[in-house]
Amino acid sequence: QVQLVESGGGLVQPGGSLRLSCLASGFTFSRFVMTWYRQAPGKERELVADITSTGGITSYADFVKGRFTISRDNAKNTVTLQMNSQKPEDTAVYYCNANQRVPTRDYWGQGTQVTVSS
Repeated sequence: QVQLVESGGGLVQPGGSLRLSCLASGFTFSRFVMTWYRQAPGKERELVADITSTGGITSYADFVKGRFTISRDNAKNTVTLQMNSQKPEDTAVYYCNANQRVPTRDYWGQGTQVTVSS
């Protein structure tokens, strides 16, 4: 059974930090590109950051560059998102996604709420 379980969300003050984790099971984690998305109330889901299967290449949305860091540990089937210098506009539900092109596979976690507020 495929599972992606996010954790680490919560309430943080502006300027603070949170670390999200996503634990994968039920598939060959090391073959998948991992991506963090987020969706704020009333807005479309947007890509935050992604990392290649080996972890060698990362990319970020402009609105998080220099503040967020994505990493993965293939031995532990885990991808993390370190979020620093958080802003109220970072408030959203954050989702973990696993994607493989060949064969095509796409898996989603249920999301974890992040609220940035004083």
